[in-house]
Amino acid sequence: MPDTATTGTTTTLSLRGVTKGYDHVVVLHDVTLALAPGAVTGVIGENGCGKSTLLRLLAGAEPPDAGRVVATADGGTGYLPQDAGAPSSTTVGAVLDAAAAELTALRARLRELEEVMAAAGPDTDLTAALEEYGDLQTRFELRHGYDADTRLEQSLSGLGLPGLDRGRPVSTLSGGQRSRLHLAALLAAGPEVLLLDEPTNHLDVTAARWLEDHLRSRTGTTVVVSHDREFLDAVAGELLEVDPHHEHGVARYPGAYADYLRAKAAERRRWEQARAEWEATVDRLATTGDATARDVNHARERKDGDKMQFGYKGGRVEESLSSRVRANAEKLRRLREAEVPRPPDPLRFSPPLGASGRRGSVHAEGVSVAGRLAPVDLHVGPGDRLLVTGPNGSGKSTLFDVLAGTLTPDTGTVRRRGRTGLLRQDPATDGLDRSVLATYATGRPGSADEHVQRLLRMGLFEPERLGVAVRKLSTGGRRRLDLARLLADRHDVLLLDEPTNHLAPRLVEELEAAVDAFAGAVVVVSHDRRFRRSFRGDVLELTAPEEGATCSSW
Repeated sequence: MPDTATTGTTTTLSLRGVTKGYDHVVVLHDVTLALAPGAVTGVIGENGCGKSTLLRLLAGAEPPDAGRVVATADGGTGYLPQDAGAPSSTTVGAVLDAAAAELTALRARLRELEEVMAAAGPDTDLTAALEEYGDLQTRFELRHGYDADTRLEQSLSGLGLPGLDRGRPVSTLSGGQRSRLHLAALLAAGPEVLLLDEPTNHLDVTAARWLEDHLRSRTGTTVVVSHDREFLDAVAGELLEVDPHHEHGVARYPGAYADYLRAKAAERRRWEQARAEWEATVDRLATTGDATARDVNHARERKDGDKMQFGYKGGRVEESLSSRVRANAEKLRRLREAEVPRPPDPLRFSPPLGASGRRGSVHAEGVSVAGRLAPVDLHVGPGDRLLVTGPNGSGKSTLFDVLAGTLTPDTGTVRRRGRTGLLRQDPATDGLDRSVLATYATGRPGSADEHVQRLLRMGLFEPERLGVAVRKLSTGGRRRLDLARLLADRHDVLLLDEPTNHLAPRLVEELEAAVDAFAGAVVVVSHDRRFRRSFRGDVLELTAPEEGATCSSW
C-alpha cells in the first residue's frame, strides 16, 4: 500500500525504485518518478505495457514487488479503473452514495463537532475538538464539499446522464452508461487526486469535451491513462510514456501531446544519425583493416648485400602491420557487438495490385442483415475514401463483414473488384497456440529468416516476442499482429474497423500517414476524434437497423 499522510496540505505522488510484475513477467522495472502536484499528467504507451499497473500502484490497489510508492493527499484520492463496475443488484443511488461516503462522513463529523463546541461551557477545554475540526474542515474544503450536490448534477448532465433515477437498478444500464455513472460519481466526490484509466472510452464528443473542460478547471492533481489523442492534447500538461524497453520503463515528456510528437520526431532523427554514424565507422574500420592486411607482405625489392637487414627490417614491418591488423579487428569486433539497431521503417501498406490504385472498388446495393444491418447502398471507387459512422448497434462491423465477403447478406448484392483486406475491430481468436512469427508467416512465401526481418522492420514487435504464443499477447499485441499481416499483403481495397484501437499514439500517427499514402480505396470505421477530424472523403452514417443509412460528402 502507498505511504499516506493525514496532516498537511501537500500532495505527493511518487514511485521510488518500484518494480512490478505478473507471472514472472516484469512490467515495470526500477521506476523512480514524482508527479507534478496540481497538474494533469497523461500516461500513454502500448496496450499491456503497464499503464494500468502504474495507476493501480498509485491508488494503492496493488503493492509493488520492490520499491516504495508514496501517496499523500489530504483531500483524498479517487480511482476509476478501466473496467469499473458494480453488482448488478445495486441501484444508481447506491453507487452515488458509495462514491460520496468519505465526503458524507466528513460532513457528519463536522456537524458533531459543531454541536459539541456549541454546547460546551465556558470552562470546557476545546483544544482537541478545535484541532480536529480545523483538520477536517481543511480536508472538506479541499474536496469542495459544500458544492458536492451541485457538482453531482453537473457531472451527470455533462456525461449524458441527466435526471437519472436513483432507484434504477444498475443492471438496466448499458455498459457505457455504467462507466459514465461511475465517472460522474467519482467527479462529484471531489477527491484532491484523480486517477483515471481510459475515461473517454464510452463518451461521445459532447461528453468528452465536457470532461476536458472539467479537468482543466480542477485545482487538484490528475493522472489519466488514455489513447485519446484529442483528449490528451486538450488536458495534459505532461506525458509519461510507459515502455518496458526504456531504461527504467517510463519516459517523461513535458508539455502537451503536440510537444510529445515533436520530441519523438527529434528522438527518431537522433536514432537515425546514430545508426548512420555506426555504419560509417564499421565501413571505415573494415576498409582500413583490409588495406593494412594487404600491406603485410615480403614483396619489397631487396638490395645486394642487404640480406640480414632486409630480413630484420621486413620482420619488424610485418610485426607492426600485423599488430595494427589485430587491433583494428578487435575494434571492429567490439563495435559490431555494440551495434546501434536500425530504426524500424514507418508503417506503410504494400502497394495495390492494380496500377496506381486504379483497380480496386466495392459496391453494395440494398444489402441488409436481419436485426443487425438496415438496407445500405454504398459505392467506393478506385482511390476513394469512405468513413462509416453510427451509434453502437447500427451494424458497422456487420457491414464490413458483408463487404469483405465473410458474411452473406439477407438482401442485396455486393460487387468487388480487386483484392480486399479487412482489419477487424476485435483481434483474431484462431491459432492462439501458434507463435507470433508462425502466425505472421502463415500463407506467405519466404524463409523464416525473411519473415523475421520483414516483421522486425515494421517495429511492431521486439525480437524476443516473436516466439511468444499469440494467446499470451495483450489485446494490443494481437491487434499489432493483425495489422502486420495486413501491411505485408497487397490489396486494392482496405476495410479498417476501428484501426486505431489498442495502439499507442506513436503507432496511430504512423498508421494515419500509411492510410493517407495508400493509393487504393479505403473504407474506415472510427470513433477516434482526431482521425475523424482530419479525414477527407465521403461519410456513410448508419442508423438503427429499422431506419436505414445515408451517404454524404464530408
